[in-house]
Amino acid sequence: MSLRARISTPEEHGSRGEDGHLVASYRAKLLEEIDLAEMSSLAAAERRARLERVLGHIISREGPVLSTVERSQLIRRVVDEALGLGILEPLLEDASITEIMVNGPDAIFVERGGRVEQLPLRFVSADQLMQTIERIVSTVNRRVDESNPMVDARLPSGERVNVIIPPLSLSGPILTIRRFPRSFTLQELISFGSLDEHMVYLLAGLVQAKFNIIVSGATGTGKTTLLNALSGLIPSHERIITIEDSAELQLQQTHVVRLESRPPNVEGKGQVTIRDLVRNSLRMRPDRIVVGEVRGGESLDMLQAMSTGHDGSLATVHANSAEDALTRLQTLASMSDVEVPFVALHDQINSAVDVLVQLTRFADGARRITEIALLDSHGGEPYRLATVARFDAQPMTPDGRVHGTFAYFPLPRRTADRLYMASQPIPQAFGVARTADQLATREAR
Repeated sequence: MSLRARISTPEEHGSRGEDGHLVASYRAKLLEEIDLAEMSSLAAAERRARLERVLGHIISREGPVLSTVERSQLIRRVVDEALGLGILEPLLEDASITEIMVNGPDAIFVERGGRVEQLPLRFVSADQLMQTIERIVSTVNRRVDESNPMVDARLPSGERVNVIIPPLSLSGPILTIRRFPRSFTLQELISFGSLDEHMVYLLAGLVQAKFNIIVSGATGTGKTTLLNALSGLIPSHERIITIEDSAELQLQQTHVVRLESRPPNVEGKGQVTIRDLVRNSLRMRPDRIVVGEVRGGESLDMLQAMSTGHDGSLATVHANSAEDALTRLQTLASMSDVEVPFVALHDQINSAVDVLVQLTRFADGARRITEIALLDSHGGEPYRLATVARFDAQPMTPDGRVHGTFAYFPLPRRTADRLYMASQPIPQAFGVARTADQLATREAR
């Protein structure tokens, strides 16, 4: 988008309030006084600083008379409208906000600390909101209009953006921006209460011993955050290939290849799916494959990779329990273009999946590991999950918090033997189930 288009004054359709007209008026005056060619040659930070200086001179020369705070706020709003995303700009700079939800021009919500709140902000009109949306999607060479009323994209700065507009939306233009916080280490997740040290020791041993791990949970439970932390346990000398719809993982190892799917262009061509990337990754000599989320036929390719020599792979899936995760994997794998009987898929999952880590988001916004389960079944046997760690929640306290305790159970003998052969210690809190009776007792709890 040209610089003139980015800072031009929109027609004020249905503007509400003097502030909106004031911002629009000064944006027009700002356009008249700047040299577009010179501004185009400046870096973003310099461009903003230059606009603020020029606008400051205009306000000093023409008024109105404002206090220092009011003057700063007006300058910020005009420049944000000119170069940034208007009233959304301060929200994007607020590190405590993880989600921005715009339900039409009059309703803006954000998520902080796992809780959603409405802000006393509004767009001047639906047209101004649409202009902001068009500015956002244009940065990733996408367009949104009646012929293409839904857009899902990732901004260059990393945020995931979803847009849906009329006629599909009956509430006006809808904009959702999901921001991804910095990556957290497992020790930081311990401090948040997401898990404890006993579970970290176990998970570290499982990753080091190249168990295939599926992280499951509902939307917003922290699957990507945990996957990123677990990926940090992979030895630095291994070649890791990450595959995602929207690149969110931030691995710190040196030998990492990041792949991201691509949606079709406006002509409906050029799409590259997660499945395409999983298949291609097998030709790239990976030591580990990390799939941000499996949601379709790529599940079959991932399961085949896990069971044919690519041990130590990690992935996430949407599911409400460890048992549901297995069923969902089986259903997703059946969605591939290869017709595989359900019985064969069942066998494939028993062969490929070793560990399921279930995450839950509680009513107070806390995200915790609520179960670590080992898949202890073989071949065509019914799925048999051995729960080795569990979070037992207590009723919510009057202050709205959810507390509880972590419980631990013995590891299946097969898991213990595999850890031993990989020179990984068994955390003392768990021990080893030496008989079938011990496993049955543990599963009944």
